[in-house]
Amino acid sequence: MSTCEDPTTAGDLRLLPWTTPDGKPCYLSTDSDHSRLSQLADDLEAAQLDSGEQVLAGARAVLADPRAGERAVRFALTRAAECPEDALRVAASRGRRIRG
Repeated sequence: MSTCEDPTTAGDLRLLPWTTPDGKPCYLSTDSDHSRLSQLADDLEAAQLDSGEQVLAGARAVLADPRAGERAVRFALTRAAECPEDALRVAASRGRRIRG
C-alpha cells in the first residue's frame, strides 16, 4: 500500500523517492522489501543518484569553461540545485530503514 500523505507514525513506512505534485512525501507500507513497488523505488533511487553524479560532472565542466555563458551557468546551477534534494530524500529513506 502506498500513501502520499504525511502519516502520524511513519516508523514502519518507507519514504519513497517521489512526491505528490504539490511536493508532499509519499510512503510505502509493505511486508516485503522485494515487492514490485519497493523494487521500483530502489531503481528510481539508483537512477536519481546516478543522475546526480552526471549533473555534478556537467556542472564542473561548465564552471571550468571560461567561455561558458550565463545561460549555460544558470542551467548547470539549476540542475545542480535539484540533485541534492533527491540525494537527501534517498539518504533519509535508507537511514530510516537502517534504524528500523
